[in-house]
Amino acid sequence: MPESDDLALLVAAAEAAGVIAKRHFGREPRVWDKGQGQGPVSQADLEIDEMLREKLRRARPAYGWLSEESAQALSAGGRRFIIDPIDGTRAYLDGQTGFAHALAVVEQGMPVAAVIYLPLRDLCYTAARGAGAFRNGEAISVSARAQVTGADLLVARPQLAPEHWPGGVPNVTRHFRPSLAWRMALVAEGQFDAMLTLRPTWHWDSVAGTLLIAEAGGVVSDGCGAALRFDTPEPRSAGVIAAGPVMHAELMRRRVGGHAAKGG
Repeated sequence: MPESDDLALLVAAAEAAGVIAKRHFGREPRVWDKGQGQGPVSQADLEIDEMLREKLRRARPAYGWLSEESAQALSAGGRRFIIDPIDGTRAYLDGQTGFAHALAVVEQGMPVAAVIYLPLRDLCYTAARGAGAFRNGEAISVSARAQVTGADLLVARPQLAPEHWPGGVPNVTRHFRPSLAWRMALVAEGQFDAMLTLRPTWHWDSVAGTLLIAEAGGVVSDGCGAALRFDTPEPRSAGVIAAGPVMHAELMRRRVGGHAAKGG
């Protein structure tokens, strides 16, 4: 199946998810705590997950399935959907508009088509393997900044603790957005120089952004510099660091104490 066909399917599915999210937004949908520190899940998350699973698997019955709200693989096809129905559920429930629907198709552990859609901000980021990255249909590219000092980073304050940076804590201007997928999209379009989290990161949060950044000319790795793969037995990575190639290398030098990182 061509990546362009899968991308068109993902865009239509993301737009349908946005309709559901808008219907529940600001109306106090039912909420449950998933337990074990996983945070809340709402009626909107579950409704979107059910819709996406039915819509996407009906269109591509041979594809596998992995979602934050239904994490088991439902088939073992050569391609697999990886879905986050709402990335940034807490923000969504708080009435913030910075939540996203993140959808991707993965083949042999690598994303080949991806969408990050923010329905209340009218932002749709798309990418297909070898075809570039786009925001609302216009081509995007990562920041060309090379100097870490003074760079604009999307990062939570605890990730800049000295113990994480043997080569020296980067002196950056810190920013944050509630959705990890959106943070990656903002790096892909060059609004920010880099994003990083050193916490374990679920595949459904990072897979769509990984393709966007790669197609926008950037580099994505885990917190130790290894390339991300999305066919691992446990569906998460050891953090995410994303930036343009030179910025990524500079951040990794600080992460590993000044020595070149492997795989990043």
